Amino acid sequence: MRRRDFITLIAGGAAAWPIAARGQQRERIQRIGILLAGTPTSFAPRANAFVQGLRELGYVEGKTVAFEWKWGEDRTERLPELAEELVRLGVDAILTGGTPAAKALKNATRTVPIVMAIIGDPVAVGLVQSLARPGGNATGFSIVAPDLSGKRLQLLKELLPGLSSVAAISTVTNPQAPIEFKETQAAAKTLDIVLRSIQVSDEVSVESAFDAIKQASAQAVIVLTDATLYSQRNKIASLAVANRLPGMYHARGFVEAGGLISYAPSDTDLFRRAATYVDKILKGANPGDLPIEQPTKFELVINLKTAKDLGLTVPSSMIATADEVIE
Repeated sequence: MRRRDFITLIAGGAAAWPIAARGQQRERIQRIGILLAGTPTSFAPRANAFVQGLRELGYVEGKTVAFEWKWGEDRTERLPELAEELVRLGVDAILTGGTPAAKALKNATRTVPIVMAIIGDPVAVGLVQSLARPGGNATGFSIVAPDLSGKRLQLLKELLPGLSSVAAISTVTNPQAPIEFKETQAAAKTLDIVLRSIQVSDEVSVESAFDAIKQASAQAVIVLTDATLYSQRNKIASLAVANRLPGMYHARGFVEAGGLISYAPSDTDLFRRAATYVDKILKGANPGDLPIEQPTKFELVINLKTAKDLGLTVPSSMIATADEVIE
């Protein structure tokens, strides 16, 4: 090749490089990390809802987006390590749910955007500065609303007019648990109900927790918001029925698993909506400027088969107002 032709080829190629680079940049696959406290099986409805939400926004796995999945497998102590792994992978944004996982991510990074599909009170646990302007690198959807705890206990009392003792199940490792228990305790005093705290931990299994509830002679249970407890919803719902304990739950998945009643925002809807926040962030939005959204609609779901097994008659007025009745 003649020297002049060689120089012309290099010059022409160099001129084309910026255009090619811009094309490759536009076509770069966005990488989304997902950190969830449970297992792929237990969190399948939520995970599928998020992926479906991205599909509805035009994302195609393998072409425009790739996922890095990290599962806590119901072991909260693993979350910090998994959070650090995601950050090292250099993902463009991270989706999570639940306070322990969100805190693990906030401790692992102050720069990678975090979208919390489900979170309790992010201000109270120090995840964001405020709901309106979170600041920092995290935003998402809170499932806390004024008097939510009171409404749940009120519904239990409507089902059991003579209700005077309730056991509240939570986990030791969830920083949201003491806050939610305090709110539930205040509501219990108003309704003349004694509320007992039963905590699940590495030393206290769900089975042991129900043994403690039985010894405390509680008449019903309320499961406080927790991703690990959600992951064990089949076991919890089964134990509640086996011990003839009416249960109020923080997600409809418990009722679908055989629990009695839930009053909560739709968790799958929140994961689907979380896709819209991830989309905005991937397109350049600052997570600190995206307000934490609070629930405006709650679903009342009742399992009439479970009510029958427990020997309960659900008031017709409650059935009429339920969003879904499982028979």
